[in-house]
Amino acid sequence: MKVLLVGGGGREHALAWKLQHDDPSLSLIAAPGNPGIAELAECVPVAATDIERLLTLARERAVDLVVVGPEAPLAAGIVDRFRSAGIPIFGPTQAAAEIETSKAFAKQLMLQAGVPTARARIFTTVPEARACAREYGAPVVIKASGLAAGKGVIVCDTLAQADAAIEAMLVGNAFGDSGHEVLVEEFMTGEELSVLALTDGERVLSLVPAQDHKRLLAGDRGPNTGGMGAYAPLSLGARLGGVSPDTAPLLREIETRVLLPTLRAMRECGRPFTGLLYAGIMITADGPKVVEFNCRFGDPETQAVLPVAHMQPSLLHVMRAIATGAGIPAGARCEASGHAVTTVLAAAGYPEQPRAGDEIALPEPVWNAIVFHAGTARNARGALVTAGGRVLAVTGLGDTFAEAQQVSAAVAAQVTFAGKQFRDDIGWRERARGA
Repeated sequence: MKVLLVGGGGREHALAWKLQHDDPSLSLIAAPGNPGIAELAECVPVAATDIERLLTLARERAVDLVVVGPEAPLAAGIVDRFRSAGIPIFGPTQAAAEIETSKAFAKQLMLQAGVPTARARIFTTVPEARACAREYGAPVVIKASGLAAGKGVIVCDTLAQADAAIEAMLVGNAFGDSGHEVLVEEFMTGEELSVLALTDGERVLSLVPAQDHKRLLAGDRGPNTGGMGAYAPLSLGARLGGVSPDTAPLLREIETRVLLPTLRAMRECGRPFTGLLYAGIMITADGPKVVEFNCRFGDPETQAVLPVAHMQPSLLHVMRAIATGAGIPAGARCEASGHAVTTVLAAAGYPEQPRAGDEIALPEPVWNAIVFHAGTARNARGALVTAGGRVLAVTGLGDTFAEAQQVSAAVAAQVTFAGKQFRDDIGWRERARGA
């Protein structure tokens, strides 16, 4: 089989790794790819958002399947274009992708469908948004409605911080067009988890749940980022956040109360969703509630989930079945096989002004760790250098959470580049539960 993988970040490196693991004979092309992906696939310098050149590439290489990693080409309508050309592609249409590209649309959809989520209202003017913040009280969450690379959500501990966030988005253009419409949302307390679910528009196949770490610094301090690490699976099981051997009962509840009603609402509004639906979930005292939806694999959750996702049939098989319209195969399932902890290594200056061009030295490979490339490149001398905010993701594997965490932190510490930033406490809640 011949597959075109669109994208060039850590998520795409993890997808390339998994697809090659599923089928070692696979002919994999990545556009644009990165130095890590280049060890698994042929990388072609075509931007992920250059839809027409990607279509030409797919035709010239006669690919059997296209897998889209990042959200930008989905938002630009790559699935619509490829489907019209008769090329199987995994991902949602432009209209369906609005579940991520417009937080306003997603919130209205959930409220209309009765999907549990926080109260929120949508504003385009400062006075009304500030008034709503006072109605909800602090802490309160201010969200840019559009795409903001995972940084458009600001948790405000005081009303003064909320006022500043509203002003920055609506007046200061902090997130460009993405922040010209904002959500003022009530603050939810509980523990978050990420559910990545393959769907054919009606049925779902949920992968191993993960937990992301958004804050830059250990102890969940510092600015919000695109994600500084993740781990999977979780021992969080009971509805109220108790400990249990697995998350199966909770996952079934999320499927029943969140995923399936959302897919039904998408069909009813003429936007059937196929591909990967990501649900960010807060486990509250009242049960699971949606924090956000994404229309693609999460990053860095994918780097933790895929190495421990034991699937029958394989991920490659299921994605192709969805892309060709055959739907999720009967009896398809996914179970956790071991534990994974992923530590993200970020560039100097991240998240505000990440620095590029610093040379990277990687340690010798070890059997129980995978170093996924995200923001890396080769300079004129061929040296590996930083080329993005999140540079690498080190996934440690183990039979236990503690073993996986130790491996991830140890290998992350051995990677060197100037200004390296990383957290050494990924999975701290799991550790606190005695895992």
